Amino acid sequence: MDKKAQAAMEFLMTYGWAILVVLAAIGALAYFGVLKPTQFLPEKCVLAPGVACMDFKVSSNGINILISNSLGRDIEVTRITAGNCSQVFNQDLNNGDKFEFVLSGCNPGETGEKFKEDLIIEYINKDSSFSKTITGAVTAKIQ
Repeated sequence: MDKKAQAAMEFLMTYGWAILVVLAAIGALAYFGVLKPTQFLPEKCVLAPGVACMDFKVSSNGINILISNSLGRDIEVTRITAGNCSQVFNQDLNNGDKFEFVLSGCNPGETGEKFKEDLIIEYINKDSSFSKTITGAVTAKIQ
């Protein structure tokens, strides 16, 4: 009976220490930033149907976004906001056209960090003069 108890205790102690070492290693990797899940997220820019984010770049001093209009009508983009970056525009964007919008004078973060924010585009429908808002999302590594 004592030998079975001793074998069970040795088994638990051996594997207990092994599990403790593995948990300590995972904790150290997470603490030093090796296991940041945000580093492995893909870069993407997603907008509502009809307005496409063709290309984008997030740098430490601003955001560049190439937007295409396929709503079937002409619009005037009045404001674009992404995180703490916001810029006022009076840019006509006819149906089928694309234009590069530059949100400058803001600091989305430090180089190498992940930028993940909502992208809000405010525009005026040229046919009706009604104001509309399109919401999307941008995920990128700051360059």
